[in-house]
Amino acid sequence: MTTSGTGIPHRTRLTFHGPLSEARADQLVARLARNTPKTVLDIGCGRGELMLRLLEAAPQATGLGVDLDAGDLARGRESAASRGLTERARFVEESATGTTRGPADLVLCVGASQALGDRLPEALAGLRRLVTDRGRVLLGEGFWQRTPTEDELSRMWPGAAVTDHHDLATLTDLAIDAGFRPEWTETASLDEWEAFESAYQADAEVWLAEHPGHPLAAGTRERLDRHRAAWLTYRGVLGLAYLTLVPVRAAR
Repeated sequence: MTTSGTGIPHRTRLTFHGPLSEARADQLVARLARNTPKTVLDIGCGRGELMLRLLEAAPQATGLGVDLDAGDLARGRESAASRGLTERARFVEESATGTTRGPADLVLCVGASQALGDRLPEALAGLRRLVTDRGRVLLGEGFWQRTPTEDELSRMWPGAAVTDHHDLATLTDLAIDAGFRPEWTETASLDEWEAFESAYQADAEVWLAEHPGHPLAAGTRERLDRHRAAWLTYRGVLGLAYLTLVPVRAAR
């Protein structure tokens, strides 16, 4: 069982570290595999679940996952080994900022654009540099479904600001400005968000209910309550777009 290092079960109910259902993951993998990538680069890969599924669907491909979380990378390697993908999947612990990895036929960047730059245009320029001319980018990026109020922002994450995200139209325009065309645009549903946020906390919530007098209970309760209050505030306000992007080739 995965724990947080304190003995408290930690994220064992999550398959993906984001609002992504099995049905949508299957559709994404099938669509991206049809382009027959030979190389896959996963920025901020975590456990690399989506990358590994793509390697299963595209047997000609090899994959490289980049992340700073040693624990997630170790679990990714274990998962690759259990699927017989050790020879085709690598996980490296390093920053993606200014990375020289790539270009790859398929670049995954789901909830990790900040690893490529503090501003989205900078991150998108980095993604254009990391993908081959005939490749694809899967960008999973937050957007405002509506402009949050100041009161809502004060109850989200520390320092939350309207400028943290764009609306979906602006997000798509920024991708086009960076040298892409959107092949497919889809957004996480409310059900996907609720399943993700519930699974993110569920292990610790059950542990807390069973160990209310534990020395770690007070800190765990504070953390859980703070996160729940935040996500119930951005529920229906913050969206996540999954954009399949095609690089525009240079004119000849």
